[in-house]
Amino acid sequence: MTNSNRRAILVGGAALGGVAAGLSLAGLNSSAFAESAADGCAPPLGPVTVTPDDPRYRYLVSRGINLRFDKQPEHIHVVGSTEQVVEAVQAAVDAGKRVTVRSGGHCFDNLVDNDEIIIDMSAMRGVHFDPEYNAFSLEPGPTLTEMYRQLYLGWGVTIPSGSCPGVGVGGHILGGGYGPMSRTHGLSVDHLYGVEVVTVDADGRAKATVATREADDPHRDLWWAHTGGGGGNFGIVTRYLMRSPVDSTDPTELLPKPPAQVLTFASIWNWADLDEESFSRIVAQHGQWHEDNSEPGSPNAGLHTVLMLNSRKTEVLLLAGEVKGDDPEAILDEYLATIGEGVSAQPFVSREWRPWLSNMLNTGMEEINEPSRAKIKNGYLRKRFTDDQISVLWEYLSDEEVQTFGSTWLVSYGGQVNAVDPEATAVAQRGSILKAIYINGWADAEADETQLAWVRDLYSDIYADTDGVPAPDERNEGCFINYADTDLADPELNRSDTSWHELYYGRNYARLQRIKADWDPLDVFHHDLSIRPDTH
Repeated sequence: MTNSNRRAILVGGAALGGVAAGLSLAGLNSSAFAESAADGCAPPLGPVTVTPDDPRYRYLVSRGINLRFDKQPEHIHVVGSTEQVVEAVQAAVDAGKRVTVRSGGHCFDNLVDNDEIIIDMSAMRGVHFDPEYNAFSLEPGPTLTEMYRQLYLGWGVTIPSGSCPGVGVGGHILGGGYGPMSRTHGLSVDHLYGVEVVTVDADGRAKATVATREADDPHRDLWWAHTGGGGGNFGIVTRYLMRSPVDSTDPTELLPKPPAQVLTFASIWNWADLDEESFSRIVAQHGQWHEDNSEPGSPNAGLHTVLMLNSRKTEVLLLAGEVKGDDPEAILDEYLATIGEGVSAQPFVSREWRPWLSNMLNTGMEEINEPSRAKIKNGYLRKRFTDDQISVLWEYLSDEEVQTFGSTWLVSYGGQVNAVDPEATAVAQRGSILKAIYINGWADAEADETQLAWVRDLYSDIYADTDGVPAPDERNEGCFINYADTDLADPELNRSDTSWHELYYGRNYARLQRIKADWDPLDVFHHDLSIRPDTH
């Protein structure tokens, strides 16, 4: 496989990583800053205001990964503390300016890089244990790999999150956060103890509030809204407090412990060897295995994979992942045998034992950080694709005349994720076995119309039985807010009777609206997919 084809496979999305919407962030509280100063540490960076005539401006505006959107904000605030965020938000409100927020810069659609003010949190990169809350405090700026390194080397623990190296902690957690350990340990938000959030009240005054999951916390609703309510809706999160629901004061026991090593593998089929029957068997058998092995407590929950169904132009299909558990070799052998049953095309298979941290720091997803023109759509699957849906995939992906590097990724889900009640957190999707990600990436702006049409048409045809979207039913469970797709809120592109907010939030939307009205009554924080205040 050539480097260009490998890049094409990865362009536009990071399905293994559960990539972030990139809208809300994390930070350090004032007491922590006081402690740092007392210890002789340097004060926090910022605030820095960068305008278009500043040489740093070009770097900051180029941090978004989707080159389809080239906005020119009036200025960008680079901040280093909660206090600086409060000041920046207050200044924006006083000036009547729209404000958006960015940590990793991986928003897939045009929700962040607006024409007015961006608050950039990427300089806030700390990870530490906070004894006051008996929880780990995460700032917004660390990438997921930086977070993994510090939590693991410092305390031997981790958070079940994604594997795309450039994703920032900030937006990732707010949409739910998932990754290779989620089938055994749930979502990132299942370990979210609290948040510190800068909000704006009805009088237009910005302030910071800490909200936790404690039953007697008067701000508990604000915590709940951030357990999957997405970024850019209620305020700016300036601190994430992470702690599993455990009874301990020992930091080494407060979050999941990863295994010492994992069994990684890849299985590659050449398109030249595939016929429709082999393709269909691979997709169907992969889906059926997940139907049979994705209940909470499954002995096979330690297997996490992504099946990359790439277009013929990329030359290969790729199945990759990792296995944890009591007998990873046996789990993998049975899984690969199931996928390959009756498939005439023979794959190239590799497997390797790797230290857990080495694997998370070197996921092979580095190319995803390179900007490109892209469109990403998605859907949760309660059951495998039907035979008719697999036929649609074959039609779109096998066509030798279509000049696209488009792809459909099927990513392992379920397991412990589905042990949580859909109303316990803002993540309503607690019954799925797979996430489907529909990806297209290209370089030439003149190809926008053709390339957008390809992925939109594929999506519409896959969900033809539910009016072109994955409307919640016995087979589908809506969409993932961190893979933002403004098509769903466009009546010309979503002509179904299923609204964008039902797809993202299901029955939880009404509660999110009430919380929005309470905490952002002036609708200061808004974008094309933001929660609308409840005005009733």
